[in-house]
Amino acid sequence: MKDFRRFGFVAIMLMTAATMTAQDKVEATVSADVVNRYIWRGTDCGEASLQPTLGVAYKGLSLTAWGSTELSNFGASKEFDLTLGYTIGGFNIGVTDYWFSAGGDDAGRYFMYRSHATNHVFEANVGYDFGPVAIQWYTNFAGNDYNKYNDDGTVDRAFSSYVEVSAPFKLGGCDWTAAVGASPLKTAYYGNSSFAVTNVALSASKSISITPSFSLPVFAGVVANPCSQKAYFIFGVTIE
Repeated sequence: MKDFRRFGFVAIMLMTAATMTAQDKVEATVSADVVNRYIWRGTDCGEASLQPTLGVAYKGLSLTAWGSTELSNFGASKEFDLTLGYTIGGFNIGVTDYWFSAGGDDAGRYFMYRSHATNHVFEANVGYDFGPVAIQWYTNFAGNDYNKYNDDGTVDRAFSSYVEVSAPFKLGGCDWTAAVGASPLKTAYYGNSSFAVTNVALSASKSISITPSFSLPVFAGVVANPCSQKAYFIFGVTIE
């Protein structure tokens, strides 16, 4: 989606849900990230972007809205996602509805859900946080997720999937996360023709004190995609 969104968008959503463990009262989240580039699971999704988050959680159940719009070419690339998640202990599950300004519907309508003519992608996830290491599995199950045309003119639902292992640690006064992610099967969604590692990332975050009563959270990281042979350096600030 928020260690980094958004090394991947859903990563932010899951991290938000994971930090909101069972509570006896409603917890709310309002924040926004400003990033120099929008990189998601090793994929370049846009230039400098504003990415707001709005979420509520109660007793492990969370509902989060997340968005992204480019700043350098304002409104050219837009995204609006809704995630419903549940966390109990280290275990979490969730469903995300991604909407993109480009996709199967040339008009970019939000309320267009017709098969082969929608900009929505629906994804389910399941994972477990063991403490030193966490693992997450994501699979698209509906929406605009198809591979290329077959000989008979039909298209196959790709069921695009992504699995990621991450490990948090502290070093030099910063909170760090190392992550490796892969797409296990052929899919145009991640651009791989077979099993491929699509995301190798190392990020760090810390709060910089501006005044005795105000600090600014910042984060930075290096992301490499061995499948596409691309690498990125990401920097962002969080307003909350």
